[in-house]
Amino acid sequence: MRFCRSWGAPLCCVALKKLHWPEQGKGEKDVKGDQSQKGPLEWGRLLKGRVGLPLQGQEDELDAGQKRERSAVVRIGIGSNFWTDLYHHALTTSWPRFMGWSTIAYVVVNLAFALLYRLCDARINNAADLDLLALFFFSVQTLSTVGYGVMAPTGHMANALVSIEALLGMMVNALSTGVVFARFSRPRAQILFSQVGVISQQASPPALCIRLANSRKSAVLAMDVQLSLSQFVIGEGGYPTRIFSPLKLLQSQVPELRFIETLVHPIDSTSPLTLLSLEQLDATHAEILVTVRGTDEATGQAVLLQRSYDHARMMKGMRFVDMVIHDGQGTYRIDYRRLHDIEKEADRPV
Repeated sequence: MRFCRSWGAPLCCVALKKLHWPEQGKGEKDVKGDQSQKGPLEWGRLLKGRVGLPLQGQEDELDAGQKRERSAVVRIGIGSNFWTDLYHHALTTSWPRFMGWSTIAYVVVNLAFALLYRLCDARINNAADLDLLALFFFSVQTLSTVGYGVMAPTGHMANALVSIEALLGMMVNALSTGVVFARFSRPRAQILFSQVGVISQQASPPALCIRLANSRKSAVLAMDVQLSLSQFVIGEGGYPTRIFSPLKLLQSQVPELRFIETLVHPIDSTSPLTLLSLEQLDATHAEILVTVRGTDEATGQAVLLQRSYDHARMMKGMRFVDMVIHDGQGTYRIDYRRLHDIEKEADRPV
């Protein structure tokens, strides 16, 4: 399986003027020196830096080859930004983790105020002998602004602490409501991507095809699609460099995605894939990146999705199985179960 007809063509020389490739057959054991002399295979494992953007509810349909896992990359010189970027962490973390940390914070805050009531000898009616558990539940009622009238503060110290906790409770309730609403209201276009791409040999020139489908009844409007080739190469000075080469699509702007769409990149003389062999794609940890932007018809909000395919998931001499079924009575059915199905081109001539 080869994408290329030649290496060292003028286009590639211009694009990679200051970059060089390792010699064929030269492994990591042949590379000597410090870290600046690492081979592309070693740098690729260290710095590939894949970031996952899975569709919510579709994680099971994506295997490890299509998900963009996080590699072991350590950032140096950047301090922890958990507290300064707490809103971002609250939006991007998973629901189980969000609910778990929210519960822990809720218990800790109420327990802290219960201890304050006890240490300050605050007088609370019907809280016998300043029982810690009774004070904890009194704090829960105060923080949530719910008061059932059974326990009530008496004295200046108790009322001062209640005033502070009530103010904190109003802010916490407002913030938590906003975060939960933001998590629910985030625009998510339910666009499904095929697990593999296919390289059609029947087309002239050969074409790389990736299929996507809209699983919602509402359409994605003004959809813009970008296809890119990502590679790690050794740049000037022996340092790894990640380069992105755009892959031209026959139709990069789709006015409306209501059902299915097939992205087609012709592998002609201007395509970066024409100039690369399978060995070079493997040595540079090449990936095909698909970026989709559009507007959700139902909410009017912008949506952004991205998927990646490594070169091993490009099936040569294959084609996608038709998803559209016509029953002969004027009704068309779309079988989403066939989204990932492929077949040999020889089995079904054009």
